[in-house]
Amino acid sequence: MIGIGVVGVGDMGKRHAENLRHYVPGALLAAVADSNLERARAVAAELEIESYYGTVEELVQDQGVNAIVVASPPKFHPDAIHAAAAARKHVLCEKPLALTLEEADVALESVAAAGVTLQMGHMRRYDPAYVEAAKRIDAGDIGDPIIFKSIGRDTQPPPLSYFQSGANGTLLLDSSVHDFDLARWLMKDEVVEVHAYTATLSVPELAKYGCFDFAIANFRFGRGGIGNVESFMNARYGYDIRTEIIGTKATLQVGRMWETAVEVLTEQGCRHDALRHWLVRFADAYLLEMRDFVETLGSGHAPRVSGRDGRQAIAIALAAQQSSRESRPVRLQPILEASQAS
Repeated sequence: MIGIGVVGVGDMGKRHAENLRHYVPGALLAAVADSNLERARAVAAELEIESYYGTVEELVQDQGVNAIVVASPPKFHPDAIHAAAAARKHVLCEKPLALTLEEADVALESVAAAGVTLQMGHMRRYDPAYVEAAKRIDAGDIGDPIIFKSIGRDTQPPPLSYFQSGANGTLLLDSSVHDFDLARWLMKDEVVEVHAYTATLSVPELAKYGCFDFAIANFRFGRGGIGNVESFMNARYGYDIRTEIIGTKATLQVGRMWETAVEVLTEQGCRHDALRHWLVRFADAYLLEMRDFVETLGSGHAPRVSGRDGRQAIAIALAAQQSSRESRPVRLQPILEASQAS
């Protein structure tokens, strides 16, 4: 059994802890930690484990912990990775890896020096629909992939405290980063140029925190393909995640908006329900991701989603932020070259 501790037990971390406690063979939920010690205590009690802590530094000293899952706010991801590496503990880190490339590179260096595994929590790579799409692309079913399009719309924004804290990234780093990772994975190519636009129109109070509620990022790939990602945090009608990959022979469309496959037809019109939350849409992906992490640690194989994958996704997000801020396209090639050692 591999003892795993979870750092940060809000909605995301608690789901990881629940999966580890009940649904991941070979794993033992050994401890949880949260800066809100009462929340850590409550989650530990609910999941019937004894060990809970107020800091990651305390958790990694627990002799029953062999690896940690980092689900704290993004600002604290690099420090958690450093603490784990110093204690020779393996890491699964939620996205984004960091809020700056400098922090990301130092984190990658620390795990490399310690010889521990770092797996990134880009869970869409484990979603059965996206896995099937990747298999079809690898098999040549659509020919050469040449256009990537992705939509990510949240039902509603987080509370204002999320933005006031300064501990989280922008929409591009917090949400679009998933689509940027999908783009690299499904197109089998690197993004070399980004031209992005952002706006604060639906939730105007975000402007005072330097945040935006809507983003469009257009980009080019190294082999000539093109892409587009749309992100919106206040769609209201539901949680809407869809992706399209257009190839030289065929097209793949991934994703659906409804929770149940039932459509009601009446004289007033047609309607169906809509997904409302990411933990519902990607429930299977989060579980499969965690099982893969445990299997990776048991086998000694390289992780399916590496720290470098996490680094490259935030490189695209940060280039998109720069593009929007400076109203111009931003090239990524120097960033990609500089990161090869990571």
